[in-house]
Amino acid sequence: MFSFFSCLPKYSQLKRNVLKPELMDWKVLQGFLSGVNKYSTAFGRIWLSVVFVFRVLIFVVAAERVWSDEQGHFDCNTRQPGCTNICYNHFFPISHIRLWALQLVFITCPSFMVVLHVAYREERERKYRAKHGENTRLYDNPGQKHGGLWWTYLMSLFIKTGFEITFLYLLHYIYDSFKLPRKVQCDVSPCPNLVDCYVSRPTEKTVFSYFMVGASVLCVVLNICEIFYMIATRVVNRKQHGSIRIASRKVRPEVDCDACKSSHAE
Repeated sequence: MFSFFSCLPKYSQLKRNVLKPELMDWKVLQGFLSGVNKYSTAFGRIWLSVVFVFRVLIFVVAAERVWSDEQGHFDCNTRQPGCTNICYNHFFPISHIRLWALQLVFITCPSFMVVLHVAYREERERKYRAKHGENTRLYDNPGQKHGGLWWTYLMSLFIKTGFEITFLYLLHYIYDSFKLPRKVQCDVSPCPNLVDCYVSRPTEKTVFSYFMVGASVLCVVLNICEIFYMIATRVVNRKQHGSIRIASRKVRPEVDCDACKSSHAE
């Protein structure tokens, strides 16, 4: 099998810890994507930098600590047992931090399709050389984006963009806004009446929410730019190859004029 699959145990560990950001080893994710970087375009490299610098780094260094006390410091002005927990679950069905962890994993997974496709090509190249000799080649460059690999790369861009937009919609749909309120009112059972509940660090959390949303929108823009770049490059290359073929058909061997004259004279 491909050498890439030797990393799959680490990926299973990444998947187990995705809902526990405090246990997440983001170096594993970085190790996976480091192989994708050499097959990416300029827009893809910028996207990868934005993901790690403005999203993963901010997520690990700051955002996790801001949300670490979210449920413990969610206070309601009632002593009714269970009321605070029920109200918190009602207004925050899934934590921002866990939703962002899922988003980061989902948007980076499509890039592994490219690595797998290149690994498949390299395996075919190895078998072809073993059968026909070391001097033969099946691919000029297994990592060159043409043929099926071009479609795989383009498909990964569409999937990443779709995941980004889906998670942005979910974030806005679940919380009804990207801004966290200072106070929410809850009348869900077993609360005895309408109670006021207060969110801890609402301003700080709102700042981080807007920052993460802005970084996500920037990644969407970069993905769209890369899609247009890939399609435009493909069209230009097709036109150039078509022009070269037409020009090669028009070229004819030069005819010896003296031979022509002598033949006419005879």
